[in-house]
Amino acid sequence: MALKMRHNKSPKPIEPCALTQCMNVIAGAWAPNVIWMLRGGPRRFSELRADIPPVSAKVLSARLSELTERGVILRHVRPTSPPSTEYELTELGRELIPALEAIVEVGHKLKAQQKLNAK
Repeated sequence: MALKMRHNKSPKPIEPCALTQCMNVIAGAWAPNVIWMLRGGPRRFSELRADIPPVSAKVLSARLSELTERGVILRHVRPTSPPSTEYELTELGRELIPALEAIVEVGHKLKAQQKLNAK
């Protein structure tokens, strides 16, 4: 006997889906971490590598390029000797911080729940 298809009671998203658009902005391995680390102010590539130890230089470079193209971060080449490059959040990037903070809060709750379940 086939199961009856239930209707989804969630409101239908307006096209294009805002959730999908937002998730596409922060998509990619380590992208949320990069945004998270830039919330304190501008950082250079080497500083971000130190902030996020597991990320490879290749992946970090790709995420920085993608986030720049998506309008989340700005790339500034400083006229120092030797030249240095800094990255900082745009207004859009700063608007993502409360959402990432909420995700981190849920992550803490999940971690605590896992500890309780492991006992």
